[in-house]
Amino acid sequence: MTTLWDTTGSAVVKELAAQRRTGGAVLSGVALTLVVVADESRVAEAEEAATHAAEMHPCRLLVVVRRQIDAPVPRLDAEVQIGGRLGPGEAVVMRMYGRLALHAESVVLPLLAADAPVVAWWHAPAPERLATDALSVVADRRVTDSSLADDPLEALRTRGQDYVPGDTDLAWTRGTAWRATLTSTLDAVAGRRGEPVRVLDGRLTGAPRNPTAQLLAGWLSSRAGCPVDIEAGQRSAGPSGVEEVTLRLDQDEEVRVAADHRGGAVITQPYRPDSTVALPERVLGDLLSEELRRLDPDEPYADALSSATGLAGLAERARSRQHIWFDPAESDEEDERLAPTVPGDSDDSDEAALGGERDAEEPAPADVRPGRTS
Repeated sequence: MTTLWDTTGSAVVKELAAQRRTGGAVLSGVALTLVVVADESRVAEAEEAATHAAEMHPCRLLVVVRRQIDAPVPRLDAEVQIGGRLGPGEAVVMRMYGRLALHAESVVLPLLAADAPVVAWWHAPAPERLATDALSVVADRRVTDSSLADDPLEALRTRGQDYVPGDTDLAWTRGTAWRATLTSTLDAVAGRRGEPVRVLDGRLTGAPRNPTAQLLAGWLSSRAGCPVDIEAGQRSAGPSGVEEVTLRLDQDEEVRVAADHRGGAVITQPYRPDSTVALPERVLGDLLSEELRRLDPDEPYADALSSATGLAGLAERARSRQHIWFDPAESDEEDERLAPTVPGDSDDSDEAALGGERDAEEPAPADVRPGRTS
C-alpha cells in the first residue's frame, strides 16, 4: 500500500498505474467499479463490507470520505493498493478536504474502470436528492440504506420521492430471506392444492418504524393485492424488524412464519407439521454482495417502495438524472438538508487540513455526463 499525503488526482492515477505495472494486470476481468461514500466514523465498517463484496465480484474499489468542506485549502489524502487488506483487486481510499469534497467526481472519474458498470453505495445518510451528488449521476446503480437515517420512515419516503430505476436500499435487501421463505411456503400450499393460492389479507408483527418491515409489508401488499397491516411486537425484532408474518388465504386457510430468535423461523401451514428454516441475520458485506449481482432496475423493490410510501408509478419514471449543483456554504437552512453526505462540522477532521500551505485553486466541476441513462 502507498499513502499519498496532500496529493492530486493525477498523482493517484499515476500511482495506481505504477502499482499495476509492478504487480501485473490484476483486474483484467473486472466486473464493475464500486464507489463507496462513507462518513469517517463508518469507514472501517464500509471497507470490511466492500472487501467482502469484492471477493465475490471482481471490482475496482474507490472509497470517498468527505472530511471537512470548510478547510481553507483543498486537500486530498489517498491510500492506493493492489491486493492487501481491501481485497485482491485495485483499491483507492480518498479523504477529501475543503472545496474538493464538493467535487469528488473530479478525482473519481479518471479512476473508473474502463467499459465497466459503476455502482455507488452510500454507507451514510444519503442526500434527499441523489442528483445533488454527481457520483449518483455517473453510477449505473445506486445503493442507499434508510436504516442509517435519524428518521428511517421519513428516509424511506424520501427515497420514494427521489426514486429512479436503478436505485435500491439495503433495508430492502435485509428482507430477502423473509421474502424467499414466504414465497416457498405459499408455493407449498399451491402444490398441495394443485391450483394457485389467493391471499386475502395479512399481518406483520415487528417494529413498525423499521424500513425493512415496511418494505416487506409493501412487497406482500403489492404482490397479493390486499392490505398487510404492521403491528408492534412484544420482543426485539432484530435488524429486519420482523418477528412474524401471518397470511390469511382463501379456502379458510392460514400460514404463519415466525422468527425463533435462534437464527431460524418456524413455518406453520395447513395439513403439514411445523417446520424450521434458517433465517440468519446477514452481515453488511453479504447484503452489499447481493446487490452487486444485478445491475438492472429492481422492479419488485420499486413496487414495494410504492406500496409502503403510497407513491405511484415509480417503475415508470425516467432512468436518468441531471446533476444539480448544490453548495451548502451558499444555501439557506432549508436547502442544507439536500447534501447530508458532506459533513458540515470538523469534529472528526484532520487538524492538518486547517493549516495547509499549498496554493490551489478551487477545482471546477468535472463532466459528469448529465442525462446519462443509469
